[in-house]
Amino acid sequence: MKATAQAHPNIALAKYWGKAPGPANAPAVPSLSVTLAGLTTVTSVELDRSLPADRLTINGRDEDATRVTSLLDRVRREAGETTRARIVTTNDFPTSAGLASSASGFAALAVAARAALGLPFDPTRASDLARRTSASSARSLFGGFVELDAGDGTDRDLPAREVAPAEHLDLRVVVAVTTEAPKDESSTSGMNTTSAHSPYYAAWLEHAPRLYEEVRRALLARDLDALGAAAEASALAMHASAIAAGVVYFRGATVDALAEVRRIRASGTSAYATIDAGPHVKTLVRAADAQAVAARLAAVPGVLRVLVAAPGPGASLVADR
Repeated sequence: MKATAQAHPNIALAKYWGKAPGPANAPAVPSLSVTLAGLTTVTSVELDRSLPADRLTINGRDEDATRVTSLLDRVRREAGETTRARIVTTNDFPTSAGLASSASGFAALAVAARAALGLPFDPTRASDLARRTSASSARSLFGGFVELDAGDGTDRDLPAREVAPAEHLDLRVVVAVTTEAPKDESSTSGMNTTSAHSPYYAAWLEHAPRLYEEVRRALLARDLDALGAAAEASALAMHASAIAAGVVYFRGATVDALAEVRRIRASGTSAYATIDAGPHVKTLVRAADAQAVAARLAAVPGVLRVLVAAPGPGASLVADR
């Protein structure tokens, strides 16, 4: 009746931005990501027959449980159970700030909820389950490099799948953290605003699948420079469509860090930036260059701290603490 799971955030190399038509919470375009070691969400789910509703605590604070309940209700239906749950989540990195804490959070929740309700560990089933609440979380069920197809307007199962293991590519992700605060606009809200109001959204939907194919080919060829160039193009195209609708996640430090990445690249080091729906800049580099790049990004005004992460494992059950 209680289970604990851990999962890691993933950073999309080929971005998805926007939802496919229909009620399935499926992405409008395909995406490809890398799951990051060293940043971890731990989530416990404990059934409690005394609770009238699910209760959620994140990093010691009570939070709204609406989205959590929608996921748990699907698990309860599968398990033939109605008991409400107490959910306790901790992140060892900034929460709701553009570092994919929702991806790792719902991935860990899907694994822990299934175990607490007596269902077997099944990453594919858990991936589809998590995706129906948070599309990017489908990718955090798997380690290494992971892809998620676009939706087709139906309610079919749509789990993510591994493309290549963590050790496939000599890669480090250097994360320049520009704020510890939650972002002003959620990814879901930003996507909805972009799809409704951006004059460039149709161009994004047309162009994004081509960038995804470029990222995938480069990954399989172990070509960091080709992968990095396509990943940077994907991030900038996503943000261009969003900015045109008034959805701006960048801060001054974001722009300055992006400029520093370009200076690093001009000096001869393979370094490529990607930016999710938040103000932080993630730089793709080879392992041997990670510390030098981290030092340069740490010196950018407005960068609070720098994290270095390697490709990591998928979600898993852990012993209760």
